[in-house]
Amino acid sequence: MATATLPMLDLAQYHGENRAEFLRQLRVASRDVGFFYLTGHGISPQTQQQVLALGREFFALPLAEKTQVQMLNSPHFRGYTRLNGELTRGQPDQREQFDIMREDAVVGLPTSNALWRRLVGPNQWPTALPALKPTLLAFQQQLTDVTVTLLRAMLEALALPADALDHTIAGLNGTEGPYQHMKIVRYPVAAANASKQGVGAHKDPGYLTLVMQDQQAGLEVETADGWVLAEPIAGAFVVNIGELLEMASNGYLKATTHRVTSPQQQDRYSVAFFMAAQLDATVPLLPLSAELAAEAQGPATDPANPLLRQVGDNTLKGRLRSHRDVADRHYPELAQAS
Repeated sequence: MATATLPMLDLAQYHGENRAEFLRQLRVASRDVGFFYLTGHGISPQTQQQVLALGREFFALPLAEKTQVQMLNSPHFRGYTRLNGELTRGQPDQREQFDIMREDAVVGLPTSNALWRRLVGPNQWPTALPALKPTLLAFQQQLTDVTVTLLRAMLEALALPADALDHTIAGLNGTEGPYQHMKIVRYPVAAANASKQGVGAHKDPGYLTLVMQDQQAGLEVETADGWVLAEPIAGAFVVNIGELLEMASNGYLKATTHRVTSPQQQDRYSVAFFMAAQLDATVPLLPLSAELAAEAQGPATDPANPLLRQVGDNTLKGRLRSHRDVADRHYPELAQAS
């Protein structure tokens, strides 16, 4: 396993004298690799460490405290998932996690052509750790702001108006900003002869993903030269392109397969944030220049997991496949089809 030589981009350059060079580097990294490190994002190391420390506190709670907020309680797919509770490509992941999204009110009964409306609702929060709610919601908003800036920069890198996708992140029912989904994750040390699938090989479904790692490695990226290890770099986020951006750019931007291998000596903690278009949006086909369009090869397709341009339908499809227990309890009419 080689150590990744992922591109290193400094978001501060987007606002400085090196703007043009930053946009060039962003376009190349997003087209050729689909993964890069991001510095200059404005989120302090102290904030990052505070969030990771709270994550460790949450996972150290007694199981009874964690299961009080288990995802199985939530038709909105929010809350705690124990080891083996999430599936990737049908196989259980060796991780426990806590998922949140935007703190929303239930928007009402879904219509037959918008079953994804069931995804909208409140998060669950453990009473034993009251600091978790304000800290994670504030951090989620900080990450949202970073990804919106990065998305607009990416559109400029494609010689498009920076606001070309703003209508897809304008907000659902009066809310502002893109669809949010964040999870704090604990990967336990792999037991002898046990599965090493921290997370199975997959692509992310949204526009952009930010990953904050602790000191333990494990994130691996598939490249033309095989799997490479994305070593943690203090203060930097790992960014990857999601399938919605690959679809919007007709394959010019690259959604890259990646996975996490279970640690061998010490538990690994991370935070992943997934930014996407709002659930009521339909992803457009961006009008690339003739030069860039000639390099676009169309989005990758998987007959077993087709991409849907209607974001809510695409998001619900993924959640049903990953969390079969929640699907069985809250979506019995859809669970078998997923």
